[in-house]
Amino acid sequence: MSLYIAVRMTDEQFIATAGGGILYDASRLSKPDEELFSRSHWAALGALEEIAGGRSSIAVLNVAAARADSTGIRWVLRHYRRGGLIAKLSQDSYLWTGAARTRSFAEWRLLAELRRRGLPVPAPIAALYVRGWVTYRADLITELLPGTRTLADVITGNDLSETGWRAVGKTIAAFHREGVHHADLNANNILLAGSQPEVYVLDFDRGRIEPRGAWEQAVLARLRRSLDKIKGQRADVRFGEQQWQWLHGAAV
Repeated sequence: MSLYIAVRMTDEQFIATAGGGILYDASRLSKPDEELFSRSHWAALGALEEIAGGRSSIAVLNVAAARADSTGIRWVLRHYRRGGLIAKLSQDSYLWTGAARTRSFAEWRLLAELRRRGLPVPAPIAALYVRGWVTYRADLITELLPGTRTLADVITGNDLSETGWRAVGKTIAAFHREGVHHADLNANNILLAGSQPEVYVLDFDRGRIEPRGAWEQAVLARLRRSLDKIKGQRADVRFGEQQWQWLHGAAV
């Protein structure tokens, strides 16, 4: 298992739109517009494959089908939505404090930096913000990682090997060595591929790079709560103290 990945550099470009702006990788896109982030646009092309429910509002885009090619390229489109009590006031509006501080632009740039460092994250494709008066809404497109499953799904009805659990821990350790603070690490945003699993991490909204410290244990504690919660919600989840010791021992 390789903890670091070889990647091509991201060619960051910005284009203004009538309602806001788009940050994009010019090596993958040429002058995108807001239509790129429209589910109805992709549906009309027969390229909107699925939409996951819940707060995340995630759609899978079959780019290859839209382009009529055989590359198999798929992207993930995510609309930023709020959680908790504040969602009762506004489901998807955020206070405007500048383009660089929008949720979508911040996550896009963090992913680009993590890729530059060789960490296993999806490539950022494009990020959008659309302004209101004092608020904005946002979307992010990243690459779909083929052949992966969430850690939560892998351990439901199946045993993940000691090697697999340690691979997850080693991957978390690699992020922490780089000072990468994931704001919501859980069993649904850790992806595994293969029997000697390659491990990837998703969903860096509100993530940041900062000096190492006590936050690392807080990240691991959040992951432990997530695994315990899934075990309480699903039948036949193969997770217990031994599995946690394998993961935790490799992560610290």
